[in-house]
Amino acid sequence: MRKYFLWTALLLFVLSAIGGFQEIPVLWKVTLILGAASLAIGVGYLKSLEGYQYTFWIIAAVIAGMVSPEFFLNMGGVDLRNKWLILIIIQLVMFGMGTQMSIKDFTGIKKSGKGVLIALLGQFTIMPLIGFGIAKTFGFDAEIAAGIVLIGSCSSGLASNVMTYIAKGDLVLSVTVTAISTLTAPIMTTFLMKLFAGTFIEIDFFNMMMSIVKIVLVPLLAAMIHDVLKNYGPGLRKKIYYVALFSAIWLLMALLFMNTLISSDISTVATIFEIINFLCGAVLVGCLYNFLSKKYAKLDVIMPYISMFGIVYFTLVTTAAGRDHLLEIGALLFVAAVLHNSAGYFFGYWLSRATGLNKKQSQTIAFEVGLQNGGMASGLAGSMGKLATLGLAAAVFSPWMNISGSMLANYWRKRNER
Repeated sequence: MRKYFLWTALLLFVLSAIGGFQEIPVLWKVTLILGAASLAIGVGYLKSLEGYQYTFWIIAAVIAGMVSPEFFLNMGGVDLRNKWLILIIIQLVMFGMGTQMSIKDFTGIKKSGKGVLIALLGQFTIMPLIGFGIAKTFGFDAEIAAGIVLIGSCSSGLASNVMTYIAKGDLVLSVTVTAISTLTAPIMTTFLMKLFAGTFIEIDFFNMMMSIVKIVLVPLLAAMIHDVLKNYGPGLRKKIYYVALFSAIWLLMALLFMNTLISSDISTVATIFEIINFLCGAVLVGCLYNFLSKKYAKLDVIMPYISMFGIVYFTLVTTAAGRDHLLEIGALLFVAAVLHNSAGYFFGYWLSRATGLNKKQSQTIAFEVGLQNGGMASGLAGSMGKLATLGLAAAVFSPWMNISGSMLANYWRKRNER
């Protein structure tokens, strides 16, 4: 079936070229977008490119956003840059990632303590420092420069685990680093943004930290609740159900007294109250998802695809919103992405080798340092209402990280096999 999409993509690209030569905007735009989508589906038919299918979807999203930005920013009267819509989608993305993790992932530090510490050190020093240096050297506008620091300050994502798996690296180490770096992101990412990005734009430490809690920790908590209910004994499950009951009562009371709290002059108290509401909601969502996963066994398999869809959505909307900036500095931003990502691989690997880790562990840490969570960066930029500027680096860096990571993983796998 997929091979027919390849032929369809070829036909659509030919029609797009004809539309371009004949100066028929509707024809070349529509066929180019549909051709890119068809290619993203059809490329799975080719064994040599099968592992790049997600990357082709990202490229298709970039093409769509560049070709028809107005259409993809406001569909059916819905503003796709709406803060609440972005928050819900990024929470879905992070929850989908969280369902592929387990509480056991956090205990891997017992086996790989030295490797975990080196990976975290590299991740939260090398990447923000290089991002800051690139932003200063290239002279980007303040918010775009801050976006480069943002992508460098984020934790690693599931992409690093996938690349480690392909390369036949140390998967336990990779998963543990991803889990712990994600858990520490509210503090570390906020601190690094205040330290480095604060030289470009104003950073509210508390508000940013609370945003990351909502974006990262809340969906991760929901996923861990599901993991406990799925894999642990009846005693612990019973305690979770008591917490869920308390959470339901709390949210009901919050709903009844919401107007009073919203009118409060103490913004910090209102924010903390909001976070408690989100955490209670996470407990209920985790319980509900666990119930649904028992009814529908394939739900856990579907969730990563929902995460991928969410990241494609962010790429599309960010590209559309920042199209004018991309036309001006897109090529320079791509060079920045290549330099930033390559430096992460290089320093992550050789820092590990210099501290006595073996090749497989060093390759794993190279992925953990070089690959950041682009979805988290986009979601944070969207929650700040700066998707078109602060989120622009994530839209450019993410596709390149997937491409470079796939190439490096396949190279190392063949080398390890030899």
